[in-house]
Amino acid sequence: MASDKKLKITLVRSPIGYTKGQRVTANTLGLRKLHATVIHNDTPQIRGMINAISHLLKVEEVEQEG
Repeated sequence: MASDKKLKITLVRSPIGYTKGQRVTANTLGLRKLHATVIHNDTPQIRGMINAISHLLKVEEVEQEG
């Protein structure tokens, strides 16, 4: 099930110099500083945000134990 999966998202490139929408998307994901890492549920909304700024991110799937 998709809800069992989590995504580990890391900001690896600075959003400076990109469009305001891309900067806001990084901020909305909780990525406010370079090399910041957050974990989100694997949902279509999160996947859409990742797709919009994929050139700035490193994304890994994390399986839930239990």
